[in-house]
Amino acid sequence: MGFATEFNSVCKFKLQRELDDLLEYGMCKMTKTGFRIFPTGQKAIAYSPENKAIAIVRILVSIAEIDFKGQEVTGVEMEMVRLLTERESEVETTLAYEMFFRDQEAKPSDL
Repeated sequence: MGFATEFNSVCKFKLQRELDDLLEYGMCKMTKTGFRIFPTGQKAIAYSPENKAIAIVRILVSIAEIDFKGQEVTGVEMEMVRLLTERESEVETTLAYEMFFRDQEAKPSDL
């Protein structure tokens, strides 16, 4: 059992439903596997499941726990600060691909 830090200001959605909740309601809860530490109270860039930068969010709550199935999970609640402009999204997506998503299949030109 160990914690993985997420202090890189990246908040990547794995499920489109969770991202849709953020876009529709301005707030959402995202569930990540494993114990993680998110920077509560700080802003982060939210990325879609396709690794595209979407918005700036503020992390409200980060709770690591063992769920009813015995799995280690972290629940992260956030609120949307604002959507990114098309140009901001393009720049952040390119930077994140270079820094974090390089080994994944999707390339910025595919997004």
